[in-house]
Formats: sequence, structure tokens, C-alpha cells
Amino acid sequence: MTAPKEGKHAMLELSNFYIDGRWTPSASTASHTLIDATTEQPFGTVALAGKAEVDAAVMAAKRAFPAWAESDPEARIALVRRIHDIYTGRVEEMARVISQEMGAPIELARTRQAAAGLRHMTSFLTAMEHFDFVRPLGPHAPDDRILMQPIGVVGLITPWNWPMSQVALKVIPALLAGCTMVLKPSELAPLSSNLLAEIIHEAGAPAGVFNLVQGDGATAGARLVEHPDVAMISFTGSTRAGASIMRGAADSFKRVALELGGKGANLIFADADEDAVARGVRQCFINSGQNCNAPTRMLVERSVYETAVEKARDAANAIAVGPSSAEGAHMGPVISKGQFDKIQDLIETGIREGARLVAGGAGLPAGFNRGYFVQPTVFADVDNAMTIAREEIFGPVLSIIPFADEEEAVAIANDTHYGLTNYVQSGDGARRNRLARRLRSGMVEMNGQPRGAGSPFGGVGHSGGAREGGVWGLEEYMTVKSVSGWSS
Repeated sequence: MTAPKEGKHAMLELSNFYIDGRWTPSASTASHTLIDATTEQPFGTVALAGKAEVDAAVMAAKRAFPAWAESDPEARIALVRRIHDIYTGRVEEMARVISQEMGAPIELARTRQAAAGLRHMTSFLTAMEHFDFVRPLGPHAPDDRILMQPIGVVGLITPWNWPMSQVALKVIPALLAGCTMVLKPSELAPLSSNLLAEIIHEAGAPAGVFNLVQGDGATAGARLVEHPDVAMISFTGSTRAGASIMRGAADSFKRVALELGGKGANLIFADADEDAVARGVRQCFINSGQNCNAPTRMLVERSVYETAVEKARDAANAIAVGPSSAEGAHMGPVISKGQFDKIQDLIETGIREGARLVAGGAGLPAGFNRGYFVQPTVFADVDNAMTIAREEIFGPVLSIIPFADEEEAVAIANDTHYGLTNYVQSGDGARRNRLARRLRSGMVEMNGQPRGAGSPFGGVGHSGGAREGGVWGLEEYMTVKSVSGWSS
């Protein structure tokens, strides 16, 4: 990573890309200015790759693919273990660059953001322990085998909100599957991926297996998507961008794995535990609400509705807001002025459309005169047809909606184009199981119990169809080959 220039106003410069096993100076004149979300001041620049630099990275990956695809899986496992060990020694550094690049409070960056990279590595290594690359078809066909083989060169396009979590969910399974790759992280959060490239280089990855280009979606991202030598695109980001990627990939018939937006419903029944409402508020506001799987619609049974509204108000008002660099548990800023302005517009739209504001609202929190800080905001009496209930806000804004019974709760929850994560809070186990089947989403979390390590992350509908994590995450990067006449 390029060190800051000397001087009073030292700036960080990221001017090199990692291509074919070495750091290569950018030939592009395009760059993006990095802005500190707490102070609104620039702290660095990142060079943006052009078409030629993307092509060079893809060519390096293409040259490296045959040998890496045929390598012993144990060698690939050993590489990931070395990456894990080096990452562990630099995890505090990773936390600090994540905090700097996207505004996460340092404690969150340390305990959740940077730590997610390690968790995903461990999970994929566990999945590899029992992964069969050669599988029998069944006893009816004793000489048939199913071969799981790497798909080829993959283009990995990652977001800014959970930069290392999303990068690890793509880079690590691609490596273990035997793919070679070009990673293009968000230009808003480039520092963490640069640091990971340093780690992968130190771990001894063969030249060309892993390549990193910084760039924007319109140029670098679009070239990756359309490149004829890229066999697959794995993208995490907005639903709008996902649709564009599908269109761009169509002519080359490449595989597209999409992890997109969400508008999760959190169904709270009268028999839910005492902490259900407050827990839902806290989960909605993690990472300043910049989470695709956030439970942003809280559906509450009418008999406990007003009590729930009061609890939600109190929980939101109890959330402290503070600078990214400050230690302790608090909510930081959102990443950019553009994101801040979008959230403010939607808060004002909620008020204008008649939702009852019970906490937070438009404008900066008390005590702040700069920074992209959004007040923890709660709306009650929301109708599911309102804009704040339809659009992914990607900020700390919660909408509370009443329901009469289980049927109405399901109808409201499923009345969305999204389908990433839904949540259920109830003491009735049979009801929870029924709802888990009926809710249209890729994931359902119930009674505050998180999904286990290695469970697949992904959605349906406008949330995309990818499955990341564990065995499913490995298989995303493989093709299935059917073989008869196999010699035992």
C-alpha cells in the first residue's frame, strides 16, 4: 500500500494494481478521491483502471488457470491456511483501514468487519475437509462419476459496506475451487482489498492466480463483465447494478452469481421474548443500517403493537452516534454524501407520505455539524405501500407495520420484489417452522439465533440467486461434468 506523502496534508495514494504476481503502476489518468465519512475531508486517491489494465489482469489469470485448476486441492488448502495465518497477524491493521475507508466505528471494524474475513476462511477450510471433487452417481450406475471442476477465470466485483466479508466470500472459495480471478472492489473502499493482496502475495500465491484492479463499475466493472475470457462474474451490490451485469454478460453466456439488495421483514408475535423488539432495532442499525439483510420492516401483532412502538423508540434513542475512530460501541456515519442525501430524502418522503415518526428524523444528530451521520430513525404506522417500506434505504431507518394474524403477516412480508432475509420472533415452535417455509426468502432467522457457520447466504427474486458460504459457496465456482465408464 502506498504510504502517505510527507507534509501537513498527507494524502494516501493507491496507484498500483496487483497483476500477474507483482504490483504494476497504473497507466490510467482516472482516479477517485477518498473522503473521510466523519470529517468530510479527503484523505487519499485511488487510481481507476481502464480497459487495458483489466485486460492485462484477465490475461494473467487465463495463463495461470490450467496449472492452478489441475493443482492438488491440498496445495490450495495450504495456500488459504497461509493467508489465514498472515491475515491473523494483520487483523488490527485490516480493521483500521476498513474503518478509514468506509466509516465503520473501529470496534465494529475490529470485531465484525475485519473478523469476518477470518471467519469465512475458517468456514471454507472446514467445508473442504469433506468436499468430494469426484462423486459417484449412485448404486444404479457404479461406473458413472460426477466431476466438480473449476469454472475458469472469474471476475469478482465487491461492495463497500462489508468490504472484507464480501471479498473473502468470493476470493477464498474461488481459490479453493481451482479458479483464477480478477478482483475489482468498490472504488469507495479500496484499502482493505489492497491489504489483502499484500497478504495473498506474502502467502505465496502463484503469479496470475489472484489479480486486483481498482476501478469503477462503468469502466473496469463493465469490461470484466463483457470480457470473453471471463467465465463467471460474482457480484454483490445493488439490484439495479445486478440487472445491468446480467445484460452485459448475456452475449458471452458467462455464469452470473448475484447477491443483491433486500427489504427484510421481522415478524414479531405477541408471544415473542421480551428483547425481541430491541434486538430487531439493534440488528437493523448495525453498520449504520448499511446491510442488505437488515430487518428494516418490523411487522408487529396488533395486540402488542403500541408497546412494541415504544420499545423500538427507546431502543433507537439509546443508540449512541460517534466518530469512526472513537473506541466503544456506537453507530458511525454512512459512507458518503450521496448515501447520506439519499437516506435524508427517504426519511422526508416517509414523513410526507404519512408515517408516524417516533425516533430520529431528518438532519444531523444533536452535537454534529459535519460528517455523514444519520439519526437512528423509527417510523410507526407504516403502510407496506409506502416508499420507505418498498425501497432499500441502506441506512438506519426502521418501518413498523401492524398485522392482525399469521396470514396477514405472511402476506405483508412477501409483498416485495426482494427476498433475502426474513426474521420471525415467536415462542411457538410450530408457528416458526410454518413461517420459515412460507416466507419467500433465501434465509430465515428466528428468535435471534444467527445462522450457523457454513450456511448458504443468498436470496431470491430481486435479491439475486447466488449462494455464498460453505459447500454451496465452493460449488458456485465449479462446473458439473458427468462421466460414464469410469475406471475404479
